[in-house]
Amino acid sequence: MSPQTGRVPSEHPSPRPFTVLFVCTGNVCRSALAEQLGRAYLDDTLGAEAATVRLLSAGTQAVAGAGMHPDTGLVLRGLGGDPAGFRAQQLHGELAAEADLVLVMTRRHRDAVLGLEPRALTRTFLLREAAGLVGGRDPGEVGSGGAVDQLRAWVAAMAAARGRRATRRADDIPDPIGRSIEVHQEVGEQISGALVPVLARIAELVATEAVGASGA
Repeated sequence: MSPQTGRVPSEHPSPRPFTVLFVCTGNVCRSALAEQLGRAYLDDTLGAEAATVRLLSAGTQAVAGAGMHPDTGLVLRGLGGDPAGFRAQQLHGELAAEADLVLVMTRRHRDAVLGLEPRALTRTFLLREAAGLVGGRDPGEVGSGGAVDQLRAWVAAMAAARGRRATRRADDIPDPIGRSIEVHQEVGEQISGALVPVLARIAELVATEAVGASGA
């Protein structure tokens, strides 16, 4: 029994989820959309197994406690997500340290993450960079163990491969704040286009491990 809680510890504690952190500036447009769209995608694709992956977002200059920008929320609904209940938060070192994968919108955001947590270098990618590094590797090639271990091995494999793909200005996803709904729509489509291949790879690894576990 735990002296702190008075509860009997579980013989099979829930494994720590694989944590993905999205980062932009205010955390009311780009990273907010990525988090909520990603949650909708994984829930739809994986069902109960979606709990294996935790999605978070934060801003380098966050409008802390604010809801999603209404124009971004409108775009998100059109893409199949839901802005309800979202609240922005400020990026801090602990968030970056605990994330298994950090996906940022621009090179400046990457610098901000690494300024807070230099050890996150091998786990931090521009979203478009990560999409470009997602390859057709067989799930069995990325590592052994449970789904979270496989996902971490996949991130390490992307880090090892990043030297073959230099980041460039075109990888930055622009900030739509203060701009027209058309710009919000364009940015939402850019995020969705880069995010889906990354999430599809995550879902593939989770689903493969779930099938393997059920057949064990």
